[in-house]
Amino acid sequence: MRLVLTLALGLLMTATASAQDRLPEIPADKQTEAQKKASEEFLAARKVPVFGPFVPLLRSPQLMLNASNMGLYLRYNSVISLKLSEFTILLTAREWSQQLEWQIHEPIALKAGLDAAIVEAVKEGRRPDAMGEDEALVYAFATEIHRNKAVSDTTYARVVQKFGEQGAIDLAGINGYYTLLAMTLNMARTALPPGVAPPLPALVK
Repeated sequence: MRLVLTLALGLLMTATASAQDRLPEIPADKQTEAQKKASEEFLAARKVPVFGPFVPLLRSPQLMLNASNMGLYLRYNSVISLKLSEFTILLTAREWSQQLEWQIHEPIALKAGLDAAIVEAVKEGRRPDAMGEDEALVYAFATEIHRNKAVSDTTYARVVQKFGEQGAIDLAGINGYYTLLAMTLNMARTALPPGVAPPLPALVK
């Protein structure tokens, strides 16, 4: 019995250790000069301190700043509307089961006008039943590019017809950018805020 308990405790400790945040926030007094400068530039551009996926990215200060600038463009200046952009972000977060990315963007998507039923379907790993034409097009594009690693001629033609060639590039950019953030967060095992339960259920394989 003692051996069983010892083994169980060892497994529990291993699981707990593996779940720990690998790249947590760096205290200001522990940052390199390059990290301090990047943190200051981030604050000046976004009016908030380094947060979320940018916490692990700060280990590579210039990459973090470049990623932040790309994110600002894709969120607020691309030809894809905020609602459709946020829909794409949720699809990407679900594809990677990235809890923090979802936790940050679900309320933004709902505020931007994405229907709660669509959000719930994506959360559960289902194709939403009732989507508008634009939403269905974004869903097809994102699903194909994530799962097939390509976009069909039919979907591509419809995206270009609706959003133009810039729209196709911006939409690919949103999928790619938030994949970068999801990969970084999953690699770093970045923690959710204290007291926040993981919002995404596990998907049945």
